[in-house]
Amino acid sequence: MTSLTPRLTLPLSTKVQRNAFGKVVLNEARLTWRRPIALIAGVALPVMLTVLFGELPTFRQSPASFGGITIFDAYVPVLAVFSLALLALLGLPIPLASYRELGLLRRLSTTPVPPSWLLAAQGLVQLYVAVTGLAAILVLSIVAFGAPVPKSPGGLLVSVMLSIAGLFPIGLMIAAMSKTAGAASVIGRLAFFPLIFFAGLWLPRALMPPVLLDISNYSPLGPAVQAIQSSMLTGFPSVQPLLVLAGYAVVFGFLAKRFFRWE
Repeated sequence: MTSLTPRLTLPLSTKVQRNAFGKVVLNEARLTWRRPIALIAGVALPVMLTVLFGELPTFRQSPASFGGITIFDAYVPVLAVFSLALLALLGLPIPLASYRELGLLRRLSTTPVPPSWLLAAQGLVQLYVAVTGLAAILVLSIVAFGAPVPKSPGGLLVSVMLSIAGLFPIGLMIAAMSKTAGAASVIGRLAFFPLIFFAGLWLPRALMPPVLLDISNYSPLGPAVQAIQSSMLTGFPSVQPLLVLAGYAVVFGFLAKRFFRWE
């Protein structure tokens, strides 16, 4: 097994490295377009749910238990995190596990192109898809369905970036645990459904009993929903959810680096 940072077989100039890495990113983007699982999961499906929820009369109501906001407004952050979770838990690990299964990473180790470039390129492509999906959800919810404009754009940016930083390493950890793309798909799905429950997709966080809400506050997705919702409705989010997200980024980032293998 090779280490996480493979050695280059030939020295490359900085300019050549940039051009070569750009081609790797472009190739990964083309593959994502040809196999649009990430685009469907991270953009199309959340956008369809946004339209569906926005058109439901029930979601236009403002129950007292929701603090005066509509049910739809409470679900916009959940749908945003839903998009990130699909990309992090399925869109990112499945291609990486597939590349390992096919021996592509091992073959790359015999060339001047380090396999780590493939990982970085895949991460950049998924990041672009994530930003596109989030932008589509937020713009659609505001323009078409009257969701409030974010009270703290800076807080929203910080919340989104920390959410991505906290979730993507979990996807890398799934890729590290999976010998095949099929295994990565199974593990990703097994992780996705309980985590999205604690994000509030089926039972809104405002209606959760204290025990479930405490679990949600320290799950990977609950703090992301909490931080994004605060940024949109009240102002800059509190420190707690941001620290929890940062903690997931540090812990799973370390574990992914420690256990990830190219072969």
